[in-house]
Amino acid sequence: MPKVLIYISKRLTWIFLFYGSDFNENRAHVHVGKRDTDKYCKLWLEPEIEVGSKGDLTDSQINDIVNIAEKYKDLLLNQWNKFKAGDSIRIITIKA
Repeated sequence: MPKVLIYISKRLTWIFLFYGSDFNENRAHVHVGKRDTDKYCKLWLEPEIEVGSKGDLTDSQINDIVNIAEKYKDLLLNQWNKFKAGDSIRIITIKA
């Protein structure tokens, strides 16, 4: 489960990651959760940002991570392409 983006806000730390078992999925997506979350949300990154599964997040939290994903969509897609190509991924940390 490579972490691809850590987004640190004043209230929460969000972790964006890929699952190795998703390697064969062709549609780009990322899993997102709070630190120490058991059930992550799944966000499709293409063609538009879309919630695939909610995980254990509230509607307000879903809105927050969708906004973050929209803001950093190009960066997340770049990370996805590296992941799919088998290249190493550097964790990107953003402090809001």
